[in-house]
Amino acid sequence: TQYIWPGRDGITIRPIRPEDEPLIIAFHDLVSDHSIYLRYFHAIKRSARIAHDRLTRICFNDYDREIALVAEVSAPDPKIIGVCRFTQKHGLPEAEFALLVADPYQGQGFGTELLSRLIEVARAEGLTRLTGEILAENDGMQHLCRRVGFQLKPTAEPGVLAATLDLGVAEVKSEFGQG
Repeated sequence: TQYIWPGRDGITIRPIRPEDEPLIIAFHDLVSDHSIYLRYFHAIKRSARIAHDRLTRICFNDYDREIALVAEVSAPDPKIIGVCRFTQKHGLPEAEFALLVADPYQGQGFGTELLSRLIEVARAEGLTRLTGEILAENDGMQHLCRRVGFQLKPTAEPGVLAATLDLGVAEVKSEFGQG
């Protein structure tokens, strides 16, 4: 399934595909080292992020345990501007989520919409909870998570927050409505 955003010409949210590898390489040209640090909690060189072996795994959805969605701009040339995924915890009806939006597109609602759509997919897949970890310094991600209904609490690890969304309780607050 894919979603076309009303009012956002040429932007589609859809599952990632193996043939997206070149678009994901280009996506990493739009992501700063600081954004990578906020996402992964440590620096990762661009060469490691775009290694073929890594991208082969990242660009393939194993629908039994993991689903990734991308936000794609179609004009003038196709470009991925954000990736959001969940990975189901083994033997449990819950999953860990992750989100990364290209720097020029941060703060414009793309992350909110991607995560909202991922929550819809998680519910449709019968998951009962999404969890994630966020650096305490990542104010943007904290705001986004609270906006879509996540509860944030400190973890035993200093500077890290646990984000939890019980899927049977929270209502998804989509930025752009249904599409």
